[in-house]
Amino acid sequence: MVDIATRVHDHNWKIDPIVRSLIDTDFYKLLMCQSVFRNRADAQVTFSLINRSKAIRLADLIDEGELREQLDHIRTLSLSRGESTWLRGNTFYGKRQMFSSDFMEWFENLRLPPYTLEKRDGQYELTFEGSWPEVMLWEIPALAVLMELRSRAVLHGMGKFELQVLYARAMTKLWEKIETLRGLPDLRIADFGTRRRHSFLWQDWCVQAMQEGLAEKFVGTSNCLIAMRRDIEAIGTNAHELPMIYSALADTDDELRQAPYRVLADWQAEHDGNLRIILPDTYGSQGFLDHAPDWLPGWTGIRIDSGDPAEGAEMAINWWRARGEDPREKLVIFSDGLDVDKITELHQRFAGRVKVSFGWGTLLTNDFRGLVADDALAPFSLVCKAVAANGRPTVKLSDNPNKAMGPADEIARYKRVFDIGRQQAIDLVV
Repeated sequence: MVDIATRVHDHNWKIDPIVRSLIDTDFYKLLMCQSVFRNRADAQVTFSLINRSKAIRLADLIDEGELREQLDHIRTLSLSRGESTWLRGNTFYGKRQMFSSDFMEWFENLRLPPYTLEKRDGQYELTFEGSWPEVMLWEIPALAVLMELRSRAVLHGMGKFELQVLYARAMTKLWEKIETLRGLPDLRIADFGTRRRHSFLWQDWCVQAMQEGLAEKFVGTSNCLIAMRRDIEAIGTNAHELPMIYSALADTDDELRQAPYRVLADWQAEHDGNLRIILPDTYGSQGFLDHAPDWLPGWTGIRIDSGDPAEGAEMAINWWRARGEDPREKLVIFSDGLDVDKITELHQRFAGRVKVSFGWGTLLTNDFRGLVADDALAPFSLVCKAVAANGRPTVKLSDNPNKAMGPADEIARYKRVFDIGRQQAIDLVV
């Protein structure tokens, strides 16, 4: 097993680059990229870094030169022969050849496009512009770089023994969580922690700990590189990016209203089984479900990613019942701000009522709370979102207004089109 403290102490970025591979990314990104490649490859999209935790002044913590070195390194990466073979030949979600030959040929020749980086008011403004299939693959590595550089800045100057003690405490903290989860019958849990991890080495350690500590209850990781190296399942379906951009490309209010369902119609044409997971909250879950087409309740399940998770699951159960479906045969995936207490609470509440699974993110791969002075390693809310498509701004409303984004006039329009009523704000954990 890697001695993380020694690697951190003896750090040389050419030996330990933050992003080691184009598949050091979340599996859902590659699934969505193939869908975009087939259906909307000509869309011109802008992604931008958004730090929701303004008190964390990243530009004051992270050296601009080091940030550029890491980003420039990512632009040199391409698929290795082994990575290409794994993507082409592995079985994902029970399906061989998940990725088509034309998509793989494109991906094998891909180099990520240029970026724009500026400093403003203690923050970095990092943007990516270009064709949608290319720029979307910047999101996860860009976040991983910023998160790990922040970790390295905090750890800089610590001695080897101090680092060993720090990581020993963090390992103990995680193992105690695993021991608690081990007691939950029929638990299904996956690592969703790539985008806001403490570091690549730490995420890899966390995955190994989950493998050993939870055995068959640990069902896989969202990280493709770790899934390949550790011979475990790559987990992921789709994200808010698809309806946000489809909606921005809509020409009329009626097309806008139908855009989230158009996304899923395109998805259904490609995928079946456990990849047919609904993410309903981009423009409010209740309205989305109320106006859903008749074919959608037959999908396998729903992912709850904002708002009160218990309320979201109850909403899904009621919707399935009203549409003649048996909730006990459906899957609910919880993935927002999870930690052990919330996982335990949700598991106990919904066991036997629906099939339950958990995508455990930041508080799996980046929980160093209370382990350094001033809590300087506490996780924070950093995202990289599509902010424009073909020159039009994107909008996200969510079930939690604290996660909403977009220009005020467009937010007002989307609230009108999607009939968004009063929403309850919930503090962001991560």
